[in-house]
Amino acid sequence: MTRIVNNIRTTLKAAGGRQGRETAQRFFKEPIKAYGCRTADVRRIGKEAFKEVKGLSKKEVFAVCEELMASGYIEEFGVAADWSYAMRKSFQPSDFRIFERWVREYVDNWAKCDTLCNHTIGDFVERYPQFISKLKVWAKSKNRWVRRAAAVTLIIPARKGMFLSDLFEIADLLLMDADDMVQKGYGWMLKEASRKHQKEVLDFVMARKDRMPRTALRYAIEKMPEGMRKRAMAKRG
Repeated sequence: MTRIVNNIRTTLKAAGGRQGRETAQRFFKEPIKAYGCRTADVRRIGKEAFKEVKGLSKKEVFAVCEELMASGYIEEFGVAADWSYAMRKSFQPSDFRIFERWVREYVDNWAKCDTLCNHTIGDFVERYPQFISKLKVWAKSKNRWVRRAAAVTLIIPARKGMFLSDLFEIADLLLMDADDMVQKGYGWMLKEASRKHQKEVLDFVMARKDRMPRTALRYAIEKMPEGMRKRAMAKRG
């Protein structure tokens, strides 16, 4: 296991550089740990290295994922998130405790949040929708990234038209959140839901437009026709 992790780190470090680190930092308000790799290189390196672990048990793969996440490097987290998603066919309900711990302990920026939640945890809740109730608990967390995770976990299901009443409930729980990363997260969730449920999302927004932060509102209506966007953005006289 240690050899695999060390090889990944050596390869990522070689693919990175100062300019890449500086470019990556521009996308974040908080300091990040980065090698400075391009996303395509991270995916390629992770895919190549996965050949060494795909014969291992899910427990062993998850242990390597956690070791990568614990380093704090955004690229190592990306590899771990891809690997955890690669194990999706063997997901079991008990895995939720692992995923929840990863979010609480290792997610410290929007990219880590979205990379893990969009695919790994999103796929998990599609398989086990009873765990959406846990996302509603996340929406009340003091941790901004856990609150964002409550919404962005449902991005792919929302795009498919799934779980509409649940995502509206989560959006209501997050509605007045003062954190812009959370606002963007639930606004994005509503935007994806609007692909299949345009009228329902517009009705939801219109009923709350005077309370919903403008950042969330703009995200939510982004894919709607211009006339609908103007209605939603217009201030009531």
